Amino acid sequence: MANKELALYIMEQLKGLEYIKSIPMMGGYIFYYKGRIFGGIYGTGFMVKITEASKHYMPDSILESPYEGAKPMLPVDIIDNSELLKQMVVAMYEELPEPKLKKDKK
Repeated sequence: MANKELALYIMEQLKGLEYIKSIPMMGGYIFYYKGRIFGGIYGTGFMVKITEASKHYMPDSILESPYEGAKPMLPVDIIDNSELLKQMVVAMYEELPEPKLKKDKK
């Protein structure tokens, strides 16, 4: 499945959650929930940040780096279970860092 089709599929799986968006970035996609990045599509597929919630919902997922030099993430192995995926994203929210404020260009 190509990245665009995968992004559309993930958005369909997350339908019903408010404040979900995906943004194309460098050939992949970044996914946000309530303004916080929780995961993305990279060359290896759909991955999410490592949190207690993501480890709880995907105990068998093995950490991997989405690209060279990147922090490890968890490949999503519950992508076809819409309800479980939504529960995980909601549970991850409190553990995700706040977005960094952009500095004004002067």
